[in-house]
Amino acid sequence: MAEIGKGVTAGKLAINVQKKFTRAQEKVLQKLGKADETRDAAFEERRRRRKMPFEETVGSFNKQMVEGAKLQKDLKAYLLAVKTMHDASRRLQECLAEMYDPEWFGKEEVDSMVEDTDANWTDYYEKLTDESLLSLDTYLSQFPDIKARLAKRERKMVDFDSARHHFASIQKGKKKDEAKIAKPAALLEMAAPLWAQGLLSAHQVAQTHLSKNQAEEELGRAQKVFEELNVELQDELPVLWDSRVGVYVNTFQNLASNQEKFHRDMGKLSQNLNDVMTKLDEQRLDKKNGSASVKPEEASSSEGANHSVAGDSQPAKRLCPPPSRPPARMSLTPSPGPEDDESPETAPTSTTSVTSTSPMSTAQTAVTNGDGDLPEGFLYKVKVLHDYAATDGDELELKTGDMVLVMAFDSPDEQDDGWLVGVKESHWLQHKDISIKGVFPENFTQKV
Repeated sequence: MAEIGKGVTAGKLAINVQKKFTRAQEKVLQKLGKADETRDAAFEERRRRRKMPFEETVGSFNKQMVEGAKLQKDLKAYLLAVKTMHDASRRLQECLAEMYDPEWFGKEEVDSMVEDTDANWTDYYEKLTDESLLSLDTYLSQFPDIKARLAKRERKMVDFDSARHHFASIQKGKKKDEAKIAKPAALLEMAAPLWAQGLLSAHQVAQTHLSKNQAEEELGRAQKVFEELNVELQDELPVLWDSRVGVYVNTFQNLASNQEKFHRDMGKLSQNLNDVMTKLDEQRLDKKNGSASVKPEEASSSEGANHSVAGDSQPAKRLCPPPSRPPARMSLTPSPGPEDDESPETAPTSTTSVTSTSPMSTAQTAVTNGDGDLPEGFLYKVKVLHDYAATDGDELELKTGDMVLVMAFDSPDEQDDGWLVGVKESHWLQHKDISIKGVFPENFTQKV
C-alpha cells in the first residue's frame, strides 16, 4: 500500500477504495441479476437451446432412477424363477434317469438328455446374469453418486442465498453509516487542519467498508462453488437421461436372444425324449401282444416270428411314426434283389405249401388268393390306409387303397420294428415278380 505523503493523498486513497468497492458491487449485482451485463447473444442462445430447465432435468433423473430400480427388481425376480425352474427340472430329470431300467429302450439316450437339459438351464441362467443383469447393475451404479451431488447442490444453493442476503443487508446499511459519518465532518473541518480532515475521512470509510468486503468475498466463494456444481450436473443429467435407451435395448435384446436359443435347444431335447418314450411304449406293446394283431388306429407292433423285437445289442432300427407324417429312417437296409436261381420265367405257379425252413405255420401256408398264385414267403395281405412317399430305394411307394402282399424277411436281422416287407398285389398279378419288393411302415396299413 502506498504511503501517505509520497504522491498519494488521503483523499485519493479513499477515492480508490470507493472505486474498487463500486466495481465489486457491480459484478455481484450482475451475477445476481440486479444489473444488466453485456453478453455474447449468440453464445447465450446456444446455451439456452442445449439445456432444459434444471427442475425438469432433476424430475427426469428421479423418474429414470425409479424406472431403472423397478426393471432391476423384476429382472432379478425373473432370474430367481429361472433358477427355481432349473432346480425343479433337474430333480424331475434325475428321477426319470433313476427309475429307467437299463434293459429299456434308449437308456443311454435318456441319461445323455438329462445331462444336456441341466447344462442348457445352467447356460441360460448364466448368460442372462452376465449379459442382462450385470449391465443393468452397472448402469444403476451411477445414480447414488449423482443423487448425492444433487443433494449437495441444494445445500450449496442455500449457502449461496444466505451469503447473498447477508451482503444485501450490509449494502442496505451502508447509507445509514455514511450519514453518521457526514454529520461530524463539518465539525472536523472547523477544528482540524485540511490534511487531518482527509485522513480522518479515509479512516472512517475504511471501517465502514471492512465488513462489506468480507461479506462480498464470502458471497463470491459461495457463488463459485454452487455454479461449478450446477454446471456439471446440467451437463451430465441430460446425457444420463439419453443413455437409458441403449441400456434398455441391450438388456432386452440379450434377454430375447438367450430365450430364443434356450427354448430352441429345449424343444429339440423334448422331441428326442418324446421319441424315446414312443419307442419304449412300442416295445411294451410288442411284448404284450406277441404275434397277435392290433387295431389299425394304434401304432401297430410287429407280428409273427419275423417281427420280434431286437435286443439292445442290435443296430439302431427304424422308428415307426404315426400315419400323419412319414417315418424317420434311423437305419437303411438294402432291398433284397432277385434270387440267382430264380427269374420271372421260373417263378412257381402255385403255392400250397412251403419247405420246412419257412417260418410260417401250416395254417398260413394254406392261405390262397383268389386272384392268382401267391409269391414264395407270403404271410398275409394288407390294405393301405394312408399315402406313403418312399424316402429310400428299398421302400415301397404306397397309395391309399393299394393292396400289398406281405412276405417274410430273408433274415430276421433285416427287419426293423414296425416295418414290413412285401410287393404290391397288382404288380405281382401282372408280372409274377418279387424283385421290386420293398419295406413300408406297418401302421400305414390294415391287415385284411
